Amino acid sequence: MKKLLLSSILLLALSLSFTSCRDTKKADSIEEALENTGDAIEDAADEAVDAADEAVDSAGDAVDSAVDAAGDAVENAADAAGDAVDSAVDAAGETVDKAADAVKKEADKLKAGH
Repeated sequence: MKKLLLSSILLLALSLSFTSCRDTKKADSIEEALENTGDAIEDAADEAVDAADEAVDSAGDAVDSAVDAAGDAVENAADAAGDAVDSAVDAAGETVDKAADAVKKEADKLKAGH
């Protein structure tokens, strides 16, 4: 009877320990799978944020380049307009000088003829 009781207790202890280990492994594997999934989601989110940051930086660089190009174009147009105005002023000044010289010559002729 003693051997039967001890054998029963031993079998019960073994069956509980195997059942207990099996449940723990399943729980651990489920927990690990959830952690791995969470890590994968976190990594994917980080990569998406990094990609978005790079896209924003690229767009900002493109806008800066466009602004610089527009500024250069305006500056060049202003320089060209200023050069054209300077040329027109010089030409007008030369014309006025020539007209003044012609008037002076005619006045000298009239004085000499009197």
